[in-house]
Amino acid sequence: MSITFILNGLLLSLVLYQLKEEIELRKQMNIAELNELDETARIETEGFRTGTYLRLEIHDVPSEMVEYFDPYHPILVGGVGLGEENVGYMQARLKRHRWHKKVLKTRDPIIVSVGWRRYQTTPVYAIEDINGRHRMLKYTPEHMHCLAMFWGPLAPPSTGIVAVQNLSNNQATFRITATAVVVEFKHEARIVKKIKLVGYPCKIFKKTALIKDMFTSDLEVARFEGASIRTVSGIRGQVKKVAKEEIGNQPKRKGGQTKEGIARCTFEDKILMSDIVFLRAWTQVEVPQFYNPLTTALQPRDKTWQGMRTVAELRRENNLSIPVNKDSLYKKIERKQRKFNPVVIPKSLQASLPFESKPKDIPKRKRPLLEERRKKGVVMDPHERKVHALVQQYQLIRNDKMKKRKVNEEKKRKVLEVERAKEEELSKKRRREERRVKYRAQDKQNKKIRRA
Repeated sequence: MSITFILNGLLLSLVLYQLKEEIELRKQMNIAELNELDETARIETEGFRTGTYLRLEIHDVPSEMVEYFDPYHPILVGGVGLGEENVGYMQARLKRHRWHKKVLKTRDPIIVSVGWRRYQTTPVYAIEDINGRHRMLKYTPEHMHCLAMFWGPLAPPSTGIVAVQNLSNNQATFRITATAVVVEFKHEARIVKKIKLVGYPCKIFKKTALIKDMFTSDLEVARFEGASIRTVSGIRGQVKKVAKEEIGNQPKRKGGQTKEGIARCTFEDKILMSDIVFLRAWTQVEVPQFYNPLTTALQPRDKTWQGMRTVAELRRENNLSIPVNKDSLYKKIERKQRKFNPVVIPKSLQASLPFESKPKDIPKRKRPLLEERRKKGVVMDPHERKVHALVQQYQLIRNDKMKKRKVNEEKKRKVLEVERAKEEELSKKRRREERRVKYRAQDKQNKKIRRA
């Protein structure tokens, strides 16, 4: 068996050696034939050989690129696929880089490097809820990923992205802002945020009310038909439709029609004119369609490219303070306790109620009870006042003595604890010495027994 295996291996090696010799012979014959041809015919037959130079002719090049061309900075030439020539929305999974010192703000411009392209864009950050809704974030999370939606030339999914805040020739201040990867392109920009609309009743019926100042137009009322609303007192309701009837004390438009934006709403119970009505809803956020390609090759190398600046940079340059909205400041809310009228039960209904549920007409007492008189206070005569003052003085003296006694007892207890700790330490040393003497005597006795 082993001899057959060795023979087969020798035959295979011989066949491979013959094939290599034939390939090398054909290669030498091809080279000899191609050497006889001129350069043009050889390129048409063989193609461009390794090490030959390729000349590219590029049309419609800006004159600044030729004027500021620097041979120490080579130009890379690449190709873009057909699907990457279009412009649209891209969704990326982004995380702020640990080198960047601050969080990123929505709609602040950043410079992204996606594939062959570098451009400036204004992303909108969002996070996906449990129900699949993309909720807008004002700032990027501290230590987790989020979704970034921005407008620019499309790139295929799984394309890596590197983002920076600005370009600088000073490498000491350079920081990578964020890293991301394209999740989806040609994606519909469906990002929402919470809104809270506030309205006030202008006319109240039984369980229906007309709400003003919540919407600005009838079209907006139609947009929120069927939405749930709620008052401060906790009464729930629903937006029904636009109010078309006349309202006496409301401003009117031309033609005698009512003011726009008044909605007819129904509630669980009758509301008051002092109630405030809230509507919590979601509205779609518009992602800016902005991208600015970097033109660093069209200017001198020692000049830093300047693109769109952030709002913070503009405020810093113009020495403008941050606007403060007083309604957005946190403040203590103090609401007066509301007093509701007592429940009035009709007499026809009282007849059918059981006795314990019927309202009891208890006449008022002319003389108050003893408990009520005690609550008002007891008036003491001069002797009782002296006795009461003397008792309070004795109690004060007793309490002071008890405090001093507790302090003295605490001091004595601490002294005793220190003495007990010292005695315990001495007893430990004594027991240790006794054990040492005992074990030495036992060891000597054992040695004598072994020698014997």
